[in-house]
This record gives sequence, structure tokens and C-alpha cells, in this order.
Amino acid sequence: MGLTRAVARRLSDERDAQRCLHRTETLVRQRVFGLALGYEDLNDHQALRHDIALQTAVDTDGVLASQSTLCRFEQQADRDWAITIHEEMIEQFIRSFRRPPKKPLYLDFDATDDRVHGQQLGRHFNGYYNHYIFLPLFVFCGDQLLVSYLRPASLDAAHHAGAILALLVRRLRQAWPEVKIVFRGDSGFCRPLILNWCDRHGVDYIIGLAGNKRLAKLALNIDYASAIRFEKTWEKERVFGFIEYAAKSWKERRRKVIVKSETSRRGFNTRYVVTSLRGCSAEWLYDHRYCARGEMENRIKEQQFLFSDRTSCHEWWPNQYRLLLSGLAYLLLERLRRVYLKRTAFAQAQVNTLRLKLLKIGAVITRNTRTIRLMLSSQYPEQDLFLKLASKLVPG
Repeated sequence: MGLTRAVARRLSDERDAQRCLHRTETLVRQRVFGLALGYEDLNDHQALRHDIALQTAVDTDGVLASQSTLCRFEQQADRDWAITIHEEMIEQFIRSFRRPPKKPLYLDFDATDDRVHGQQLGRHFNGYYNHYIFLPLFVFCGDQLLVSYLRPASLDAAHHAGAILALLVRRLRQAWPEVKIVFRGDSGFCRPLILNWCDRHGVDYIIGLAGNKRLAKLALNIDYASAIRFEKTWEKERVFGFIEYAAKSWKERRRKVIVKSETSRRGFNTRYVVTSLRGCSAEWLYDHRYCARGEMENRIKEQQFLFSDRTSCHEWWPNQYRLLLSGLAYLLLERLRRVYLKRTAFAQAQVNTLRLKLLKIGAVITRNTRTIRLMLSSQYPEQDLFLKLASKLVPG
């Protein structure tokens, strides 16, 4: 995969090379591998730097960087670092395809809360989450992470989403001119500028739409139909349909809106989704295309398992760098799961399970000038899978 090596080559390192004991690649690997193993704190590396297994993984036979060295390195982080790491993440995504994708690429956008407990730059109180937070934006295509972008909570949930979408579409179409791209998100991303841009550039979309009185009036017949069905069965009933709708901010352009009307003993639950997709029923589009974005919640949860919320630096850009380090650790484990663990019991396992079952394993390690020997417990439950995995990762 060469992920950490490629990232390290892109980073500008202002340290004096003649006075540096640890290469940029070593520092990046040490942090990424530490996060993958469950060690999120720089203080952990005061002990881990002497760990022979981690030294071997980082590809060195000496003591690794200390907490203070890693901290000073992180303080160099700036906007250029964030851009170059994101560029490499996107290149990794493109290289994961052997041939141009025939199926549409669904780009899932979502924001989440990152609680802060200090006086970090950019922190703001958010009334919805009732806490001081950052509001990072994540973009996934399937299980693969494309964007991990730190933002202050004072901004709109869709802030910079349109610009990021445009950059992603441009790069993906450079690689695959004929690829079909679909923008998918909740109602927080239903913004006129984004919808208009998608219409102009041939990008399809399926986005949640917040309800209002006009939508409720247009969907009245669909709500009535679900209510009639419920009165007959007294079981939860769903009715789907399409309506044409134009918000005032859409400059009178009417767009197709999916209506899902659900009636149960709790009352009505009506949802709206605006889409440019054609050729399928409203129910199929809602269940199989829009609701599929819910899987992204699990991917964001995996970011948190890799300590994406460990943004405790005072400065802004080091916190963005830390968020990206968690993203890089996720890319490594996602690749392990997708490529090397398919058709195994861990093909759908979350990263914390992979860490527990396959990475954090007790062993006796001996090292001399010629060999490194790892002696694992004969009672290790996953030893057969571990040996097969090791043979795939280190052939011969």
C-alpha cells in the first residue's frame, strides 16, 4: 500500500536533517501504527518507543521518537500538510480500483461532533450538541475514507461541502472521465448552491430535505393513503410517492422529491428526500439509495475508535493533523479488512475488533543482529487466521 511512505514524502519538514535522528516517515508510522494499536496519547510512546515489535513495524532497529519529539513534529503542521495528506488519501482511493468503476460512486457527506475540554483554538459552543465542540466533516465512498476535515462549530454543517465536492469530482473525473458520481447527505447538506452546482456539472444527488408547511400540503394525499392503510390493519404502514417541489431559494426550479409517509400508533412520520435519480420507484430509492447512507454512521464510529476526537492541541493545524492521522490508521485497517480478510469471520468486523483479535496479541520477542523472532501463545484463539494473514502480508 505504501501509505505512510507516500504521506511522509509529501510533508514539508523544516527540521535540520543533519541533526535529526528520526526520519519523517518514521515519525508518521510511529503515530499511525500507535493509533491503530489503541495508543492515542503521545505519552504512551515514552514506553512504546522501546517496544521491539513496534520498532520492527516502523522499520528500524533503534529506539523510536520520544513524546517530546513527536509533539514538536506535530507543531509543524499547517494547511499544506492537510492538503497533501488529503491528496494522498484520494490517490489511494483511485489506486484501489484495477479498472474504472462501472457502478456509480456515492460520495457520502456527514458532520459529527468532536467534544473539546480545553481552550483549543476554534472551539465553540454548539446548542444542538450542548457542548463545546469542533464540527469535522467526513466524506466516504463506501467504506473508504476520502476527506477528514476539521471545522469550528460556529460554521454551518455544510460549510465548504460544495467546494470539497467540486474538488473530488474534478479529480475522480480526471482519473475516470466516464464515471458516474452521486452526492448523498442528510438535510444539513441540502443547499441551493450545492444542488445548482450538481445540476450544472452532471452530478446526481439524493439528499434529505427538511419538512415545511408547503411540503406537507403537497404530500397530503400520500399521508392520507398511509393513514387509510393503518386504519385497516392497526400496524405500521408506509406509503411512498413523488412530488414536484421548488423552494424559494431554488429560483423556481422544480425538483423531484421522494415522500415517505409512515403511520403508526405514534402518529405520522413523514420524510422528504430531494433527488435527481431516475428510473426507480420512490420506495426503492429511499430504502436502497438514501437509507444506505446510514452505514456511514458506522464508519464515523470507527474513526472515533481510532481516536479522531483526540484533538487536545491548543493550535488548530496540529489538531487537523491528528484527525488525519486517525484517518490514515483507518485506511490501513480498512484495506486489511477489505483485501486480506474477505471471506473470513472478520470481513465485516469493525476496527476495534480487528485491533483486539489480530493486533494486540501477547508475544515473546527476541532480536539479534540477523533475526527477529516472535513467539506467540499456542492457545491464541485466532492463530490459524493470523498465520494466513501474516503469510499474505509477508510472502515467502
